[in-house]
Amino acid sequence: MQKAVVFDVGRVLFQWELRALFEKLIDDARELDWFLTNVVTEEWHFEHDRGRALADMVPERIALFPAYEEHINAYATRFNETVPGPVAGSHGIVERLAGKGVPLFCLTNFGDEFWQVFRPTQPIFDHFADIIVSGVEKVAKPEARIYEIVEARSGRSGDALFFTDDNPANIAAAKARGWDAHLFTDAAGLEAALVDAGLL
Repeated sequence: MQKAVVFDVGRVLFQWELRALFEKLIDDARELDWFLTNVVTEEWHFEHDRGRALADMVPERIALFPAYEEHINAYATRFNETVPGPVAGSHGIVERLAGKGVPLFCLTNFGDEFWQVFRPTQPIFDHFADIIVSGVEKVAKPEARIYEIVEARSGRSGDALFFTDDNPANIAAAKARGWDAHLFTDAAGLEAALVDAGLL
């Protein structure tokens, strides 16, 4: 069976920083740092990645931080502004793999509601045979279940899957299942790993 490549999305295919949105709303650098550490944090955001609805998360957070109601609502309505653009070089690699007929999949920790808004804006995803989204499945990396879902939907397992992700824990979970896994740091490193794997 032909080996498939599985891409993470955030910080592999696309830049992702909560700061990119909130620096537009908070001018003071110290206040911005405090806000991102205490109010709209990556840890809190991860609850949506795991399947929790914004309708539950947002009012709860506003009740805790009422002075930031406008900002917390902006998190829910302006999510695409947390994605400044593609990661340099990554989309070119996707195009090259697609051109060679390599089967492509995504495995992403991404909230369902945010995915529905983001996905239609990005034609790069048209190259992918399937995209496994944590918020849809209500299970997130590095939990084993979401890797099982990829295996079932791709029809592949073990070293028939080449996976790249920027999070060491997610890579470790893939390697534990026998996947060929590469910790993403930049497109040049990924390209070299794909060449070594005979995929580019």
